[in-house]
Amino acid sequence: MRPDDVPAVVAFVHELAEYEREPESCLLTEAQLRTAVFGERPAVFGHVAVVDGSVAATALWFVTFSTWTGVHGMHLEDLYVSPSHRRLGLARALLARLATVCLERGWARLEWAVLDWNTPALDFYATLASSPMDGWTTHRLDGPALDDLAARDR
Repeated sequence: MRPDDVPAVVAFVHELAEYEREPESCLLTEAQLRTAVFGERPAVFGHVAVVDGSVAATALWFVTFSTWTGVHGMHLEDLYVSPSHRRLGLARALLARLATVCLERGWARLEWAVLDWNTPALDFYATLASSPMDGWTTHRLDGPALDDLAARDR
């Protein structure tokens, strides 16, 4: 991913939020993504697939750490292919690139979350021989709940 790709990637994140039925929750701006990926201390990383000179797909990820394996891994936050470029193998190519990054760095895992109702994504991920982590439930603190818990630390 290059700085010039940021506008297209941000647009894709917003399109993904629309698809995931939560467009009002997506607040990402170009300035935020530019800082996160290209700032002094990047905490988010990105790859893009380009078709005919335009960004056609993106994968945004961050580094994780497994206390069980004792090594880092990768969490794929967003994988998105523009509707006009689907079925070209771009998602598989991006995931293959991320798998290569993991192996090159000695990382043990490439993980991501999928909405239970997103059958096209679930079917695609099944072709990769990925394993769903049944029995785990993702929890989130944000907004007032995050503020309230942080207040207990003061």
